[in-house]
Amino acid sequence: MSVVAEAKHVVKRYGTITALDGVTLELKRGEIVGLLGPNGSGKSTLIKVLMGFIPPDSGYVSVLGVDPYEHPDIRAKIGYVPEEVKLYESLTPKELFDLAARIRRTDTDKYYRMLETLSNALDLRSKLHNLIGSLSKGYRQKVAIALALLHDPEILLLDEPIIGLDPIVARVFKEILMELKRRGKAILFSTHILELAEVICDRIAIIHRGKIILEGTRDEIVEQARERGALEEVFLEVTGKRGEVEELVKAIREEII
Repeated sequence: MSVVAEAKHVVKRYGTITALDGVTLELKRGEIVGLLGPNGSGKSTLIKVLMGFIPPDSGYVSVLGVDPYEHPDIRAKIGYVPEEVKLYESLTPKELFDLAARIRRTDTDKYYRMLETLSNALDLRSKLHNLIGSLSKGYRQKVAIALALLHDPEILLLDEPIIGLDPIVARVFKEILMELKRRGKAILFSTHILELAEVICDRIAIIHRGKIILEGTRDEIVEQARERGALEEVFLEVTGKRGEVEELVKAIREEII
């Protein structure tokens, strides 16, 4: 599998806060990489650097052979779902999709086929002509996902995309990701849902305080998980959260009793 996106020794600071501290990560065609970490660990910052929204302070970033910050046009080949979905509330989903297709110069026939398929798969058909501002959080998330997929991107950068989805659509979305993987797409999937990462990801990277502290294939990570009982146990151990969780559970038990 060829590498299509990579970050090497990337450092990103916000004032005195180091969001990324020497992060190195590769994305390859035909694989799903799960990015796990506590809140504030650097997941969203890494995705924004790969998108070219912000430049690294040091290190090297390449997406499809170019620096995404210096060549923002490369974003037309990336599908992106942000952690916080912000859409044009005065447009309908159909108007937003049409606008994006024109900007991306998506083939018309291909666009309408994808729109039909995704509208059905994500249960969006009944909301296509409603104002986005009137939609629930869950439906806005579906719109963001469809927007990321409509142009058939080569790379998907997904920041907590499952949040807000009902169980049926979440299951359909997982199947969509698996199909895209089979078609050779490269997918980076940030999530808090450890069981989801264990099921669909080929490689898993755990990031904590701006550093990737554990990385390996799904089988390698799962093998370590078996030794400790579960992937959740690996996550708690390598992020140093086990003691904190045990203290919280102890306090809750004492209070309840």
